[in-house]
Formats: sequence, structure tokens, C-alpha cells
Amino acid sequence: MKALFSVFLWLYFSFLFAVFFVLISIVFVFTFPFDPYRKLPNRVLAIMAKLMMKASPKWKIDIEGTEKFDPEVPTVFVANHQSFLDMALAYHLPWQMKWVSKRSLALIPVMGWLVWLTGHLTINRSSKSALKKLDNLVQPLKDKIPVMIFPEGTRTLDGQIRRFKNGAFLLAHEYGFNIQPIVLEGGHLAMKSGSKIVEPNVKFSISILDPINTSDFEDINILKDHTYQLIDRELKRIRSK
Repeated sequence: MKALFSVFLWLYFSFLFAVFFVLISIVFVFTFPFDPYRKLPNRVLAIMAKLMMKASPKWKIDIEGTEKFDPEVPTVFVANHQSFLDMALAYHLPWQMKWVSKRSLALIPVMGWLVWLTGHLTINRSSKSALKKLDNLVQPLKDKIPVMIFPEGTRTLDGQIRRFKNGAFLLAHEYGFNIQPIVLEGGHLAMKSGSKIVEPNVKFSISILDPINTSDFEDINILKDHTYQLIDRELKRIRSK
């Protein structure tokens, strides 16, 4: 049954990507002159993401802590990264975000085009210019568009949180933006790394934690370690329920 569901899911996802590529392209053409941050194409992508998470009737999503986000405060969200489904899962939050993803994603046909059409940022994390490219996020943040970064840089292999990279914390600390941790759970259970088999019965969780005032930290490593501990502790709490 899992194999049959997996075949259905990948066909379903392929259909959604094809249909929404056309829809988002049309919206982009008609809105790009007055929509510099591509908010309208991003709203269409959010519809696709929500349809993706309806692939199985036994996929349930629990969301906690949305009231902790203040949309009037420039915020860099950081989240643990579990699977391909993380973006689709986080699109269920009731606000838009500008995402940062690895450069290789932009090279994938259709998926990469959607990333560009919806105004998200791709970076080559192995490049010395990667941190400099994050400066492209400063103006959107000042305009109250929150940013989402996966500080692990890549998805987990075993469900445990990997070591955080510095980029998100340097960006937030330098410009005085808040860091706000988000904890995602369920993605690695639904899609194990390296496997095409998908689990049809999974409870997903999104937990938004309290914002962190980066001006309270003089040292970037202490800020980064503090954020890691908060996310790790919350992930353990979710798993213990």
C-alpha cells in the first residue's frame, strides 16, 4: 500500500507542479510591474502547497504559536529541515515569507522556475559570496516581509537536528532583526532521506516559538547555540506527546 500511495503521490505532485507553473506564470506576467516582492504569485504557490499536503487523508497538521509572531517587527524565521515537504508544510502559516534555499534547487526544471517566479532567494552555500547575497533580504525585511531560512543548510538524515550555519544569525544580528524559531516535525517520517517510499499516515506539527531579540547577544555563536537549544528542546517536547 505504501508503494501504491508513493506512486500516486509523485504523480499527483507532478500534476500540481505542471498546473501551478502555468497559473503562477500568468499571475507573474500580469503583476510584476507593481508587485516587486511577487506577493501575488506567492499566494498562488501557497494554494499549491496546501493541496500538496492533502495528498493523504491521514496526513494531519497541528499548528501552535502563530500568535507569537508580530508582523510589524522585521523577523528572520529559522526552522529545522526534515524533508522536501517542509516548505509545503510551512506554507500553512497565515503569513507570507521570502524563502532562502540552496542554489541547486533553482536548476531543477519547473521547481526552480517556480522559485524564481515567486521571488525567493537561492544561494550557493559553498560560495564565499553566499553571506553577501543574504543582503538582498534586508530591504524586504525592512518592508515587513519575514524571511525563512533553514540554518542546517540541508535536510536531516535521521530526524536529529544538524549543526547550524551562521548566515541567518549574522544577517539578523547585523541589522537588528528578530530571530524567531520554528519547529517542524513529521517530514522525515513521511519522506525518509534517500527513499521514494512515502508514509501515508503521519501527524505533522508546526510550533512557533517566542521571538529572540538579537541585540541581547553580543556573540553570534551564543545566539546560534541558544536558538539551536530552543528548537531541539521543542522538538523533543513534540515527540514526547
